[in-house]
Amino acid sequence: MASWVADNLDNAFETWNEKVAELWQLVSETPETFKGGHIWTVIEGINHSLQAIGLGLLVVFFALSLARGTLNFADLKRPEQALKYFLRFCLAKAAVTYGMSLMTTIFSICGGVVSAIAEQMGGMTASITLPDEMRDIINGLGFFESIPLWFVTLLGSLFITVLSFILILTVYSRFFKLYIYCALSPIPLASFAGEGTSSTGHAFLKSYIGVCMEGAVIVLACVIFAAFSSSGPPVLDPTAEPVSMTWQYIGEVIFNMLVLVGLVKGGEHLVREMMGA
Repeated sequence: MASWVADNLDNAFETWNEKVAELWQLVSETPETFKGGHIWTVIEGINHSLQAIGLGLLVVFFALSLARGTLNFADLKRPEQALKYFLRFCLAKAAVTYGMSLMTTIFSICGGVVSAIAEQMGGMTASITLPDEMRDIINGLGFFESIPLWFVTLLGSLFITVLSFILILTVYSRFFKLYIYCALSPIPLASFAGEGTSSTGHAFLKSYIGVCMEGAVIVLACVIFAAFSSSGPPVLDPTAEPVSMTWQYIGEVIFNMLVLVGLVKGGEHLVREMMGA
């Protein structure tokens, strides 16, 4: 029975470590290479098909801006006024036509921030293993003593497994948001053609940058978690009962994991606050 108790924790920690390793792989991956690039090919096709709609909206937004911004056509005879509208239209047209290149460039810049943070981590790791001290305590228990401990570790292992899946699902959802932004980009980018509608385009780009910068928050969260876990195993009370010591150990480990999961899940909200979105 004692070996089952240790196996419960070992299996839960193994699942956690696998998901954390997968997290690192996802954060360092680009949308073009994710899942072999098949999803990106579909997104490019959707973006290309929506460009026609984006160009149509571009003309509409430009015409509305032109109608509102000029009281009469005599205003357009002024070179600076005509040049202003011409440049706005050309820039909006370029944004719609080359929107995918713009989106990938923004992601590459944000990816550079993520890489710089990851390099500063050095040898720190966010993986967790059962300490030898805790394993010796568990293995030293008799059959009947280990029965309540088995239920304790079973509940703790279940909670750790759920946290690990919440962690990786949050990171996966970031990729899906990136794909949605890239696929629909021609429509909000067309709003740059109008002076009164350009705020929609600005909000879209700011929101997209926020999603890209979530990767930096995820990496920083891993740094914080690694600092927690590398500071040493929880200090156990040698006079306490084995069940109490196990509860104390599992509680502190789960608290550290909650710190990481909470930071990762709140990454988007945190970035939006920093960017004023």
